[in-house]
Amino acid sequence: MPYLQLDVPWSYPIEVKHTLARRLGEIYSRMMQADVRRISVAIRELGEGGLWRCTGKAPYPAALLMCDIRRGRTAEQRAAVAKALVAACMDSLELKINEINVEFTQHAGDEMYHPLLGGLSDGWSENEASG
Repeated sequence: MPYLQLDVPWSYPIEVKHTLARRLGEIYSRMMQADVRRISVAIRELGEGGLWRCTGKAPYPAALLMCDIRRGRTAEQRAAVAKALVAACMDSLELKINEINVEFTQHAGDEMYHPLLGGLSDGWSENEASG
């Protein structure tokens, strides 16, 4: 954790997804003060018709970025990182502003297990990225 899961109804070349995954990881690590080695990024191509944004009229294809994160960040910090992640997705995937949303689910640190980092995670701390 964090786990950033981007669901899209389109297909992209692996190079585009690789570059975007790196960019999202770097943005998240820097802005959320997290150890980049904790971050996993999934780009799930649901296929044509696989994800829709509902409206008062006809739904249209859209994308959704789900962010499972450790709790502790302020609403302002989450809003700032969401804005940066949206900008990266729009740039890399040529999405329009109305085609992407971000949702956060917050967890206690000990709800995730990282064998490489010693097992159960600690709660988030502002000093993590520098430590």
